[in-house]
Amino acid sequence: MGQSADMDVSKPAYRHPTEWDLSLEAIPMPEFLRRSAQRTPDAALVDFMGRTYSYAEIWAEAQRFAAGLQARGVMKGDRIGLFLPNVPIYISAYYGAMLAGAVVVNFSPLYSADELSQQVRDSGTTMLVTLDVPALLPTAIEVLEASPLSQLVVGSLAAQLPTFKGIALRLFGRKQLTALPDRADVIHWTDMLGLNPAPVAIDADEDLALLQYTGGTTGTPKGAMLTHANLAANAQQVDALDPFDRSDPDIILGVLPMFHVFANTCVLNRTVVRGGMIAMLPRFEAKQALKAVNRVRPTAFPGVPTMYQALLDHPQIAKTDFSSLRVCISGGAALSAPTREKWEAVTGSRLCEGYGLTESAGVVSANPYDAERKPGTIGQVIPQTCIRLRDKEDAAKPAPEGEPGELVIRGPQVMRGYWNRPEAAKDAFVTIDGEAWLRTGDIAVIDDDGFIKIVDRSKDMIAVGGFKVFPSQVEEVLVEHEAVKEALVIGVPDDRMGERPKAFVTLNTGFEDTGGDGLSEWLNSRVGKHERVSGVVVRDDLPKTMIGKLDRKALRAEVLD
Repeated sequence: MGQSADMDVSKPAYRHPTEWDLSLEAIPMPEFLRRSAQRTPDAALVDFMGRTYSYAEIWAEAQRFAAGLQARGVMKGDRIGLFLPNVPIYISAYYGAMLAGAVVVNFSPLYSADELSQQVRDSGTTMLVTLDVPALLPTAIEVLEASPLSQLVVGSLAAQLPTFKGIALRLFGRKQLTALPDRADVIHWTDMLGLNPAPVAIDADEDLALLQYTGGTTGTPKGAMLTHANLAANAQQVDALDPFDRSDPDIILGVLPMFHVFANTCVLNRTVVRGGMIAMLPRFEAKQALKAVNRVRPTAFPGVPTMYQALLDHPQIAKTDFSSLRVCISGGAALSAPTREKWEAVTGSRLCEGYGLTESAGVVSANPYDAERKPGTIGQVIPQTCIRLRDKEDAAKPAPEGEPGELVIRGPQVMRGYWNRPEAAKDAFVTIDGEAWLRTGDIAVIDDDGFIKIVDRSKDMIAVGGFKVFPSQVEEVLVEHEAVKEALVIGVPDDRMGERPKAFVTLNTGFEDTGGDGLSEWLNSRVGKHERVSGVVVRDDLPKTMIGKLDRKALRAEVLD
């Protein structure tokens, strides 16, 4: 028997004796960087391809960037965009913009000019920071000419690399760099660095720190308004989950993209709060990530399931020493049992699943790092966070006893709303006993120990002859087949039943001859009658989002269109 569907679950069964009952500080985000730089100025904050940057260096550069922004007329509340991969100046620009009182807007480096222009307009971004590489600078210049953007700040990739790598890039990798145009509204990063910024009064509870756009899974991407207090709370909450000795090294493998809320909280902000080091890679590439594990000896590795699978598939994994890893954290998408079991068997490191949303600054729940966990769940809520289950059809009512319901959350990390979209923000919350709770759109169950299992997205449910089918449950069965590497299930029109589930899969190496008919027969013998698929389609690949998680929305659009 699980917990009452409408019961507050604010404390998990497992509590670390010294860290769980923490008091969260609501302070401006740059204050965490300043404190760590003051406490251990010479400690490395970033290892970037073999070059280290100390806390003192990054803090000084953040201050100088803040001064440069102020010298160019940037005022409190102005929006400064970051159109960057994982590079050291991302951190300086991120904290520097906040230090000047500006609001950071994260933009994916994979955006097209149209996508970037749309979000620049929507956010009112006036200045954009980017890099002198062909994948970014031409797009940024196109947006500069066709949007309200007024200034472009361009960093040098070569200048951030270790000395000899930087020289080699300038001499032999010119095709990998793009020259800056000679125009007044395009400014080199170094020319943006001033001296001493003027103090800006920041109310952590009220002032925005970040506009983080949603992935658009329910329509046009929306800018989640996250205050300094939201980000500060989630960074401290995630830091509190770590039960390991704080005198030991803390080195986090930073392959998740910083522009995404997962990395923003779990890699960047949490590490700055802790005073650890980020082994930063510009993007995820399996061979490079495995080399980094051998070189820097990370203690933690947050990633999405497809990253762990890609590393398992790479031949260099047999030559990689994972013994330094204390924990790996999976988020962004459901982690399959075969991937978790194989990762732990091959690497000897523990892989824990967690859960969060853009609207919650990143993290809502996680499985304990070194205590009892429950595979297949998203763990227990993190400190000072409450959850409830609400009726799937009417969130104003509790979910029926013992039945799945929509997960709603309340906590200090929950956003203020959506930028310039009051109606969307209104729909994102439900009022319970006079308090606003964030609706996740995820259907869940909670067991007696407070472990949460996501059954599916409410909008992904498939209506089969009056029955509700959760595609993720069918996918869980399908990936148990030894041939199946990845699976997505969507609803397709059916004259008799209204909709029928249909599965799409990729295969593991060595099973290339496995056919869809055989998989369909195998699957349908293991699921309920209404869950049986109309077919299984074997593909070379499945669509993925910008951070590498399987994208059911894109597949649905591709198939149905």
